[in-house]
Amino acid sequence: MNTRILGLAAGLAVLFASTSWAQSITVAIGSEPSTLDPQLRDDGGERQVNDNIYEALMARTATGDLVPGLAADAPTQVDARTWQFKLREGIKFHNGEPFNADAVVASVLRVIDPANNSEQMAYLGPLSGAEKVDDLTVRIITSAPDPILPARMYWLKMVPAAYSKNATAIAEKPVGTGPYKFGTWDRGNSITMTANTDYWGGEPQIDDVTYRFVSEAGTRLSGLVAGEFDVVVNLLPEFADSVPQAKSVSGLETSVIILGVDNPAVKDVRVRRALNMAIDRHALAESLFAGNAKVTKGQLVLPGAFGYNESLENWPYDPQGAKKLIAEAGAAGTTIDLVGEAGRWLKDRELIEAVAAYWTEVGLKVNVEILEFSVYLDRIFDMGNRPDSYFVLNSNELFDADREMAFAYEPGQGGASNSDKALGEAIRAARSEVDVEKRKAAYAVITKKLHDEAYDVPLLNHQDIYGMSEKMEWQPRVDSKIIVREMKVNE
Repeated sequence: MNTRILGLAAGLAVLFASTSWAQSITVAIGSEPSTLDPQLRDDGGERQVNDNIYEALMARTATGDLVPGLAADAPTQVDARTWQFKLREGIKFHNGEPFNADAVVASVLRVIDPANNSEQMAYLGPLSGAEKVDDLTVRIITSAPDPILPARMYWLKMVPAAYSKNATAIAEKPVGTGPYKFGTWDRGNSITMTANTDYWGGEPQIDDVTYRFVSEAGTRLSGLVAGEFDVVVNLLPEFADSVPQAKSVSGLETSVIILGVDNPAVKDVRVRRALNMAIDRHALAESLFAGNAKVTKGQLVLPGAFGYNESLENWPYDPQGAKKLIAEAGAAGTTIDLVGEAGRWLKDRELIEAVAAYWTEVGLKVNVEILEFSVYLDRIFDMGNRPDSYFVLNSNELFDADREMAFAYEPGQGGASNSDKALGEAIRAARSEVDVEKRKAAYAVITKKLHDEAYDVPLLNHQDIYGMSEKMEWQPRVDSKIIVREMKVNE
């Protein structure tokens, strides 16, 4: 074979290697991140991107088992308020900073700093500090005993000690230890990521990822069918047979309307009970979600999570009974503000509007406010101006009732909308109870009170539904994380 032919063959080999093996995908999500800071907002769009850039001390398998992440092994408990973690060796952040005990301490201190007012504290309970033992050993400290601290460390993303001090940089150009590096952010349109070829867990198969922000489910659907998207979230269930691939998994999200029980419009427990009795949840599950959702059993706590109360009953659909309670309370014609958003969750606007219609049918006036997602977050976390009611899909990555307690009910925390001091004391006591049976009994009492006093309007337990192009190979996770490293492309 002459030199010219050999040169041509070599050139074709290089071209083939640089094109055919480069694998790129596009993922359509429902909302644009309000920030890419991984520690300060409780923002689903941010997580969908940052779950690939950042990592935590603990991780979960696709089926939900808690396993070591950046930690080398499961933690050991030093005493009632101290857990010790050994860290993996040789890991670096994308900017070259070492991942070590200093980074863990900085990450913990940053998220709990009152000046940062992190919306994620509802996940972190009594977390109060961290201490370096040596470069690869760190102790996590809590203000009270915390039996689920290892699960909380699955949530808390680790940030570089030096880089994270620049608030603007970390919000716009995230730097983690994960399998993907941040690329670009085209505001209002997309975010790109590239594979971290030096990733400690092995180089990912997919080279480049683009996240597109598409709030309309119909637009995500048409983009998938047209080949514009490879993965779409919140696939319309009625079109599952019309796309190349559709997969669903029992998720961690429960739709609920949190009530501002101190607000005049819903202060009377009879009105709050009427709000629950006015809604036909079975009809919502079938008409909106084609059976890909189940009626809640009288509570927000996720089925299967520790503290789920099996003894509670579903709220009955009883519009006449609801009207009677409203009349007894002298509340006929009362205006109730209902705050929500559109696009973040599957059929969220439709669900909000359906609830508003049910409430109107029993004699109330409902003022629906559909807000842009970042504005919505500002509103629901504004402790000085809680809405009469707001819609949310609450997720429970902790697999423990404390997630719901801290977010929705503990006064002064998360999105809670009450000033019930006794309830707050009961929640904090249950959180720190280390005896399993006593803790379970404590949650049974709390969840019964929440049901009897109708502190909220739990709606449905949802399945996660994804659409995928023909080339994708991926099994969705129970924790709703879109982990690109777990995906494969079949060309």
